[in-house]
Amino acid sequence: MKLIKKISITGKLTLKTGLHIGGSNSSLNIGGPDKFVVRNPINNMPYIPGSSLKGKMRTLIELRDESYDRKKGDPSNDPTSYAGALFGTAGDKNDGHSSRLIVRDAPMNTSNKEQFEHTDMPFTESKTEVSINRITGTAKNGGLRTLERVPAGAIFDVNMVLNIYDNENEEILLETLKAAMALLEDDYLGGNGSRGYGQVEFSDMKFESKPTDSYA
Repeated sequence: MKLIKKISITGKLTLKTGLHIGGSNSSLNIGGPDKFVVRNPINNMPYIPGSSLKGKMRTLIELRDESYDRKKGDPSNDPTSYAGALFGTAGDKNDGHSSRLIVRDAPMNTSNKEQFEHTDMPFTESKTEVSINRITGTAKNGGLRTLERVPAGAIFDVNMVLNIYDNENEEILLETLKAAMALLEDDYLGGNGSRGYGQVEFSDMKFESKPTDSYA
């Protein structure tokens, strides 16, 4: 099996609604949010972990193709499935299939910092929610909580790499990736999606093919 090319995939991911991907609560302050978003500890900027983006896209392809082991509740390890072919499978050296897709952490694009001038915290907002008792229709005791979210309109820079080997179908791998991105746009990223969080949109996506001999 020979690596014949890499396809560099770059673009933008825009938040259509607020996004919460949880980070450390070690800096919890009295009166602050109960749950924080993940931030880069060097510059304090929110970012989208590559693992969160990749994991959600894989899950959506597996759900589309019913490639879950329903008894174990685990993803199928069939390397011939669309999810297995693109995202890889678990296993030993004989039957394992490494992921063909690399998904980088997506940093926040700050080319328009003015849009964050009025946020509650640096580049984020706080959203207070109340848990309602479905029987009485009243708020539960202790049901008040505040979450930190990256607000709608924020943009993140997407960077992925697709490895193509000589015995694989490039067209199918690309179609699977594009389907995963389209499914994500009509689903959600991060937590609390059923409450309206995490609607995203990809834009300005560029696919650049780089044959391996070009790296010489």
